[in-house]
Amino acid sequence: MASAKIVYASMTGNDEEIADILEEEFENLGVDVDVSEISQTDAAEYEDYDIAVLVTYTYGDGELPDEAVDFFEDLQEEDLSGKVFGCAGSGDTFYDDFAKSVDDFAEAFKKTGATQGAPSVKVDLAPEEDDITNLQAFAKQLLASYNDQK
Repeated sequence: MASAKIVYASMTGNDEEIADILEEEFENLGVDVDVSEISQTDAAEYEDYDIAVLVTYTYGDGELPDEAVDFFEDLQEEDLSGKVFGCAGSGDTFYDDFAKSVDDFAEAFKKTGATQGAPSVKVDLAPEEDDITNLQAFAKQLLASYNDQK
């Protein structure tokens, strides 16, 4: 059975909701899932899972959340070769750098040697019906990428 680790940063609850949607979809797909908040998680924990997922919000004009900075730096030092990763998160389309932290984390994962298993998913503020559908497809694609890689 495949395993997935979902780490999230959430200020308003939107990204926790995204993490919950992904957790439920992975469970429906038969994946063993562990979810934790970014400030309570060490980046090395991804080593124990097949699929690594990061869910984050973007603060202000494209900045990483304060509570995510150490994790972001530590992540880039990990060797996650053979792992599949995916990034998702929320932002506000009012800003020019809409959900930029999602892209920043995808770049950080690439430095670990992990394979991007699905295109990143960005949600404008809170997830709505279309976003939920996209997040479910994202989880399915991550699992399919992992299965193809085995």
